[in-house]
Amino acid sequence: LRSVLLADHLAQLLRAQGVGVRLVPALRQEGSLDVLRQLRIDWPSGSDGSSLADAVSALKAALGRCPCAAACEQGPGTAEGVVCKVHLKSFVEQQGLLGYDPNLDVLLVTEGTLRSLAELQEAVLQCPVSDPTALPTSRSPSQSSCCSIVHVVNCEEEFQQQQLDVLWRILDPGAHTALQKHLVCGPVKVTNLSAPIGADQYFQLRKRQMYEASVIKYGELAQDETWTEVIDTLTVAAIRFEMLSTAHRSQITLDLENNSISTKGTKSGAFVMYNCARLATLFNTFQQAVERGTYPPLPPVSELNFSCLREEGEWLLLFNYLLPFPEVLQQAAQLPPPSRGIRITANTETVCKFLIQLSMDFSSYYNRVHILGEPFPHLFDQMFARLQLLEAVRDMFHSALATLHLPPLSQI
Repeated sequence: LRSVLLADHLAQLLRAQGVGVRLVPALRQEGSLDVLRQLRIDWPSGSDGSSLADAVSALKAALGRCPCAAACEQGPGTAEGVVCKVHLKSFVEQQGLLGYDPNLDVLLVTEGTLRSLAELQEAVLQCPVSDPTALPTSRSPSQSSCCSIVHVVNCEEEFQQQQLDVLWRILDPGAHTALQKHLVCGPVKVTNLSAPIGADQYFQLRKRQMYEASVIKYGELAQDETWTEVIDTLTVAAIRFEMLSTAHRSQITLDLENNSISTKGTKSGAFVMYNCARLATLFNTFQQAVERGTYPPLPPVSELNFSCLREEGEWLLLFNYLLPFPEVLQQAAQLPPPSRGIRITANTETVCKFLIQLSMDFSSYYNRVHILGEPFPHLFDQMFARLQLLEAVRDMFHSALATLHLPPLSQI
């Protein structure tokens, strides 16, 4: 689940920079698609079997011509569906490839292996070519062409994915296969748990805890569609921030006790969503006041007097968040220049940390400063300047949450 969430977030960040990205489920776990949909993960279910039949046949033909491949004797201990065996280690040594597991040796190629490889080939062929003019000007050509394929995989499946990587190089020695890199997720450990827990159980547990935490804060909740949607969104936010706030290389330790989740804990995704909803409520309240004639409409930016912004928190929001935000998004998905090894890193945790710190500073400012003041004309200049500033903050919240496939909440 962690590696899939990371791949989904990385893809959104790269797309925001104009980079063509296509996701492919090379390692599927049956029965997990419902959980992925609940988590709003834009994850494909795989290609249609008939469309891959020709590609699999072509790979089998390539195996027949491959000097690294040999027939596999069918015996009692042979796995079902094995097509042949391929000597990966000798190929890695001949090609001088670095960074691969030294235990890579002989791979028993199955129909499933070839199907996964065919899906990868199809994904690369269908992936749109990036428009260089759409890329940020600060990115050098070496950075934008770091790799054609990024294998995002957890540490337990890294060896299996390296096998697929080398097999692909052997059977399809095109230019794109030489540009494969691996982004590896650290392990996820769970405390206070006597038995293993699956992704679906994890989601349902966090959802129940989020509901109970909301009842404690807001009282008994109406069982209507609006509250169901809010609880679902808060649950998805909590899980995404829990999984993505830590650097992908590091271990995550989950505490699944009830007291580990909160609607306002300052390190949680729910806290970010709460502050996003506060902004929505502020602007809804202002718009209703305008419609009643209490305030005039917000003037154009060119007519605003920003010298009225004298609070330290206002300039903190501008200089620490609004101005550096584009660079934060770019650095979060920036892949390092090509290296001789196969592992790379990405700073995808940057967006979560940015949103959490933004929420803390915005909350401090919002609790201290009264935005919508008395309807006196001599107070309007300051109110309008503050509203314009917070409108930009609201848009920044929405843009950052979009990279996490999280919709902004209008109320909690």
